[in-house]
Amino acid sequence: MLKKPISLMVSALLLIMAFTGCSGSQADTDGKTVLTLWTFVGQHADFYKEMAKEWNQLHPDQQIHLEVETYPVGHMHNKLLMSLYAKVGAPDIADVEVNWFPNFLKGEPQLVPLNDIVDPVRDRLVQSRVDIYSKDDTVYGVGFHVGAAVIYYNKEILDDAGVDPDQIKTWDDFVAAGKIVKEKTGKPMLTIETNDQYGFWPLLIQQGSDYFDENGNVILDNETNIKTLTFLHDLVYKHEIAILAPGGFHHAEEYYGFMNKGGAASLVMPLWYMSRFTDFMPDLKGKIIVRPLPVWEEGGLRSAGMGGTGTVVTNQTEHPELAKKFIQFAKLSKRGNIKIWQLLSFDPIRWDVWDEPELRESNKFTDYFGDGIFDMMLEIKDEIHSPNIGEKTTIMNDHVTSNVLYHALRTRNKSPAEALRDAAQEVRRER
Repeated sequence: MLKKPISLMVSALLLIMAFTGCSGSQADTDGKTVLTLWTFVGQHADFYKEMAKEWNQLHPDQQIHLEVETYPVGHMHNKLLMSLYAKVGAPDIADVEVNWFPNFLKGEPQLVPLNDIVDPVRDRLVQSRVDIYSKDDTVYGVGFHVGAAVIYYNKEILDDAGVDPDQIKTWDDFVAAGKIVKEKTGKPMLTIETNDQYGFWPLLIQQGSDYFDENGNVILDNETNIKTLTFLHDLVYKHEIAILAPGGFHHAEEYYGFMNKGGAASLVMPLWYMSRFTDFMPDLKGKIIVRPLPVWEEGGLRSAGMGGTGTVVTNQTEHPELAKKFIQFAKLSKRGNIKIWQLLSFDPIRWDVWDEPELRESNKFTDYFGDGIFDMMLEIKDEIHSPNIGEKTTIMNDHVTSNVLYHALRTRNKSPAEALRDAAQEVRRER
């Protein structure tokens, strides 16, 4: 969110540019076309640099010199918004985090449409991951990953309790299994975040609900969402088979230490969370398995697409066609999607690569979690719906993580219904 009047920020930006020069396309160097790219993730920067090397090897007549700049997430998005508003200083290419993306679609987007590079492979993409970066059927961003929400089970704990995870089909089954696990092992079945929303939001998407409807209307306090938050509340305080995540969320140091010692039998997170296990919970290697989410009713959805980063081409680029071709190569080609898995451990948006040999090769993830990760993904690929992302998404996410989950689950000074209704009313009043 921008905190200062836009005119002041634009003036400041123009003053800075007067001294530092424009960040957009520059003159060619050594016969290569310079393309500038802004991102907010160091691993993304490394990926793009590697793909630029491969591009140059394969395209001797279209050499590029990719200049990648990495900034803190808020700083980068504000800088990009200001440069687009000022119509000067933007890069050729930029990463835009999904919750910020609606800010770049207001009015007439200052981005280059990407339909011509997306449409040729659209039937091989998880469609919901295209929709979140689109406006009026025009695609403005290309994602890195599906972000499929899954459930991670500690099979060692389940085996000790005599519970077969593959027999847990519904959330009712999950509760019954959790009671057995608690009785037999004394350990909680699930950990639930109160400082983040990855254990709550996917459960809504599974049921066809969300924070907003497709027209941007607030539906946070609908009956489905109240029922779902009440369900999480009851797992902790009624059934006593879940606990609140140590440290508040699944990325806390306290949480990693707790889980690494076999603290709980499961957690719900997107597939990209695998790298947190391998990097921060090494003692669980060979003990964690990945499964689709239990369903709420027979035939229901078993996943949801969470998080994401859309790569855009700004309308200030002097080389729009070349910039688009590079994004097409890096993020829409088979080679690019395979590299996304190999270099970033993301579940790539092209589902037709999920059974390619390179995604079946042994690596640190198959060594840790076992084989069959992408067999599971192919099984649920048509069930991965994504949230409705709108202009108030960032505001809503702040309310859910700072107020709703905290008050309904941690302090319990509001019922789930009260917490959801209070937050919904606050967001409806936002302009």
